[in-house]
Amino acid sequence: MEEVLEMRPLGRGVHGEGWLIRARGVRGTEEFVIKSVRPSGLGHDYPSDRAGLFLLALDSYNSLPNHIEALDVVGLRPGGSLQSIGGGKEYYLLMKKAAGQSYFEDLERLVGMEALGPGDRLKINRMASYLTEVHSLRKTSRALYLRKLRDIIGHGECLMGVFDAYPRGVITHVQMAEIEKKCIDWRARLKGGLFYRRLCRIHGDFHPGNIWFHERPARDKPKRGKNRLELTLLDRSRGPWGEAADDLAALAINFIFYSVQRHGKVQGACLEGLKMFFKKYIRLTGDEAVLGVVAPFFAFRAVVVANPAFYPRLGNEGRGLIFRFIHGVLGSPAFDPDRVNDYVSS
Repeated sequence: MEEVLEMRPLGRGVHGEGWLIRARGVRGTEEFVIKSVRPSGLGHDYPSDRAGLFLLALDSYNSLPNHIEALDVVGLRPGGSLQSIGGGKEYYLLMKKAAGQSYFEDLERLVGMEALGPGDRLKINRMASYLTEVHSLRKTSRALYLRKLRDIIGHGECLMGVFDAYPRGVITHVQMAEIEKKCIDWRARLKGGLFYRRLCRIHGDFHPGNIWFHERPARDKPKRGKNRLELTLLDRSRGPWGEAADDLAALAINFIFYSVQRHGKVQGACLEGLKMFFKKYIRLTGDEAVLGVVAPFFAFRAVVVANPAFYPRLGNEGRGLIFRFIHGVLGSPAFDPDRVNDYVSS
């Protein structure tokens, strides 16, 4: 299009609306239709949702006989101009390189220790403080809170999707459905009342592989007594808004998993780290209510670490203990870090 001569609405439906564009180009005056999608609810909340919807449409419209032809997907740039983003066979994300070591390396060490060292406590304090700052930003949107509850169970990267990625024979479909149905009951509980007021900014995948620590270079180190640890986060996932319990469970499940894998229960530095992480976060935020909503988020994260396709070192006995933990947590009104071994052995 060289010049847009006219643009007028054609109509709107539940999902969005269409516009007729009359434009002058190299082939003379032509008419096109441009479609938009409403930005709230129905899984269309973020611009990436809408882009994904249209990229799928571009890929699929033209392969179906007698379907109207899709020409391109365009993005609105600052200033009002349109930019083509369609036509790619695959898409990639370009990022800067992270410095330091992931928290997985700390967990590998902690599982063999009886107690946390000073550096370990510093890192746990740092992670709890970081989440306190992140979660302090709030937003009022019942739709986004319900979306997080829906996604944690039904998203392809979350509970049901991870179950679908299990190798055959690990657990039965009936056993999977038991957990899924208990999580749906939790979703019904959290859909009621005013839980949606808990909606806050989140990372969305706050697990050890995405948490990197490194020491500041000597020339950049602050004055004595100040924290010299730099914390860098990778791979923020599944939307910027959700439930704080999602981030807490993503990290906390690893203290449980690593210890159960080695010892058959949660003990030593891993147990101390689990308790310290929750205690520090709750002291900083005052959000003791997070213990009453964390169960389905724990269930998702536990299903991840119990998947032998992801964590093949976990044996059948350890996997059984992780599934006991899932049922124990889902069957309790609130998570109590002091009772973690009761859940594992329930």
